[in-house]
Amino acid sequence: MTANATLANKGRPAAASRAREGSPWTGLWAVIAKEMADHLTSARMRILEFLIVLTAAGTVYGAMQSLKGAGAEDRFLFLRLYTTSTDPLPAFVGFLGFLVPLIAIGLAFDSINGEFNRRTLSRLLAQPIYRDALLLGKFLGQLGTLSLVLSAIWLLIFGLGLLGLGVPPSSEEVWRSLWLLLATIFYGGIWLALALVCSVVFRQPATAALAAIAAWLFFTVFWGILGGLLARVVSPVRFGTVQELVAQAQSQLGISRLSPNTLYAEIMVGLLNPGTRSLGLILPAQLQGALLGAPLPLRQSLLLIWPQMTGLIAVTLLLFALAYALFQRQEIRA
Repeated sequence: MTANATLANKGRPAAASRAREGSPWTGLWAVIAKEMADHLTSARMRILEFLIVLTAAGTVYGAMQSLKGAGAEDRFLFLRLYTTSTDPLPAFVGFLGFLVPLIAIGLAFDSINGEFNRRTLSRLLAQPIYRDALLLGKFLGQLGTLSLVLSAIWLLIFGLGLLGLGVPPSSEEVWRSLWLLLATIFYGGIWLALALVCSVVFRQPATAALAAIAAWLFFTVFWGILGGLLARVVSPVRFGTVQELVAQAQSQLGISRLSPNTLYAEIMVGLLNPGTRSLGLILPAQLQGALLGAPLPLRQSLLLIWPQMTGLIAVTLLLFALAYALFQRQEIRA
């Protein structure tokens, strides 16, 4: 019996090592499920959900009061639920650009440093879970939580619209709203990845949260001012000609598009205002022959916003790659 027990104990490390030599994504779905369960049942998430539900209900109710006299002849009545504002509340899309980054940062600012401070990271990685699966699982779990919350808000808006307006949305309105939901998820993914980077870099969750919020405030408040100053340096106006003014305006637009806020705002304009034909600078000569005010088909609107959508996805991937590279270089001790 003693010899058999000794042989069994000798085989256990070999079996564990074979289990860890499997796919680097071993345990990915377990991490995703655990992350989503923790977030959806946490007090922090319930507070954020209450804020965004209250905001959605208030702004949509105010929009419905303004749209009751529009009637069914308005082709894009449901889309106007997102863009109609009533004093003192702004439009719902204005609240989205403000609340989504805060929700994303609130989900991810303590993803890694929280494990360090609780001293559970070394125990977690002692299981057959690789660093790759841990970091990706945390990010996908947070993104899944954010997607679930935003999808619930999307359904809430449509339900309130059906009850308040009494007019069903057209198929094009549904598809445009679905693309807006997808763009909002990608927009939130940028701030999730940024908060994840801060969580890897800073060991204190409060410092990581402040760094992520500071970055959000910089792009929200100061980037537009900085873009105007940089455009004057890159494309100065010396003689006041039309070419110089156009070049400076294009430079300012290009610099402003380095901000995810600008990209998301342009996507909302292209999707929720079907009459939009360009998101850049338009000269009067370029409008000759165009039927002004006529809505674009959904396909043309998607082609118009496709560069902005690609930019949101690319920035998310770059920030996650940065967090991955930094996390792989960190030393983790028991």
